[in-house]
Amino acid sequence: MREAAPVLEILIDNKNGNVWNVSEIAEGLTWTTTRVGRPAEVEFTLVNSGIYQDRSFTVENGDIVRVRMGDTGLFYGYVFSIKQNQDSRLSIKAYDQVRYLLNKNTYVFKNVTTGDVIRTIAADFNLKVGRIDETGYRIPSMVEDGQTLLDIIEKANTLTMFNTNRFYVFFDDFDELSLRDVTSFVAGFMIGDASLLTGFEYGRDIDQDTYNRIKLYRDNQDTGKREVYMIQDSANIARWGVLQLYQSIEGDKNTAQIDEMLNQLARLKNREQRTLSLTCIGDIRVRSGMYLPVMISSLGINQPMMVDEVRHRFNGSEHTMDITLKVI
Repeated sequence: MREAAPVLEILIDNKNGNVWNVSEIAEGLTWTTTRVGRPAEVEFTLVNSGIYQDRSFTVENGDIVRVRMGDTGLFYGYVFSIKQNQDSRLSIKAYDQVRYLLNKNTYVFKNVTTGDVIRTIAADFNLKVGRIDETGYRIPSMVEDGQTLLDIIEKANTLTMFNTNRFYVFFDDFDELSLRDVTSFVAGFMIGDASLLTGFEYGRDIDQDTYNRIKLYRDNQDTGKREVYMIQDSANIARWGVLQLYQSIEGDKNTAQIDEMLNQLARLKNREQRTLSLTCIGDIRVRSGMYLPVMISSLGINQPMMVDEVRHRFNGSEHTMDITLKVI
């Protein structure tokens, strides 16, 4: 006998002792995770049903939304938007803990790891912390004035990447802020030819994150002059025109370290940026930040790729997903 597929469970916790199972009256749930810059979100609609006849049933901003499939926790977050139409249909939008990292604050850090930054911010804003993989790199100093907490964490993560050549992904794992080494965050299955894939779109551009001239600068407090360090690719300038990245040098770096930064930025930025978007049969194991093995013979692709964003769509028994991949 074939085992029954796991059922999607959607709970709303009013934080007053009432927990409502709305799985049977929820339509069109989408669950979206993004690798950088945004909290995970869930959106769904509650249709008019007998549950509304219970006077104690309410949905308020700040209520907890928990989504599971079988024994797997997909999303734990908080209601941030409620809309009701003339048919008494309620549209609910909820975000995970990362939404609270869009608050701004000022921090001065010295000799810290990315994990230290996450734990300090989480303690200050009453957020929960889970698995934090150690990076082995300490950031000499970070002075962040009036920045979003998420930008501060991502900056620490970027500095760590540049100095270790290793990628780490920061996300909320069912109500626990987590930092994972992507080498241990790999899907155990493939998507592509004859495996979940239903369509794709492959693009190349120099519009968003391509630079063929990179200038780094810092102000020398002793001489009162600005020091500028530059690397450029004359061949690509002839092809594309001048695309310049101009940014300050963080920390007390020597010339050799600055040269290494220039070379690393050139390797990352001095190229066409490629995007690959997939439409697929859904699998709840796919989320942003992980490495996903992809094989599409018509594109000559057979390699793991990092998931930039994935949107899962649940509609009755149907589950599909749209995936955007980072192509290196």
